[in-house]
Amino acid sequence: MARTAEISRKTNETNIQLSFEIDGSGHSKLETGVPFLTHMLDLFTKHGQFDLMVNAKGDTDVDDHHTTEDIGICIGQALREALGDKKGIKRYGNAFVPMDEALAQVVVDLSNRPHLEMRADFPSQKVGTFDTELVHEFLWKLALEARMNLHVIVHYGQNTHHIIEAIFKALARALDEATTVDPRIKGVPSTKGML
Repeated sequence: MARTAEISRKTNETNIQLSFEIDGSGHSKLETGVPFLTHMLDLFTKHGQFDLMVNAKGDTDVDDHHTTEDIGICIGQALREALGDKKGIKRYGNAFVPMDEALAQVVVDLSNRPHLEMRADFPSQKVGTFDTELVHEFLWKLALEARMNLHVIVHYGQNTHHIIEAIFKALARALDEATTVDPRIKGVPSTKGML
């Protein structure tokens, strides 16, 4: 069965339609209204071999906060729904990704216990018009709604764009590993009998 989900979210601040497929081909169709986020989601989709469609309209005339946060919420909800009962998945994923002088590591556990631990310093407060503090906001809402344990560690880097790009690529690769079905695993990978 295809591991896919479609999510709609409409508030006074945003209107989002989103579809996500875990076992995709790296295809994205993105209209976010937030150019830097669009760039990061395109990378995320390609490096995770997911398929992602986002059509988002938000109050970007105010700033990018609500749109970025709500897209994180929607992707998290879609990931959780697409995973279904999680039978046979590897559950854990770990990826290191270099981007020029920057090195990021992302470790995930699809545990049904949401947590974000982030160790990253961004030299700049903005990349273009994008507020770099929104990276934490996006990742926290993603982890919360997907109900996953997400650790993000930036080992070093000087260029803020490179650091964030390495994070999103590492996130994609870690999730690709964690969502992979391993035929050796019977049921869910937990001694509790459920995730």
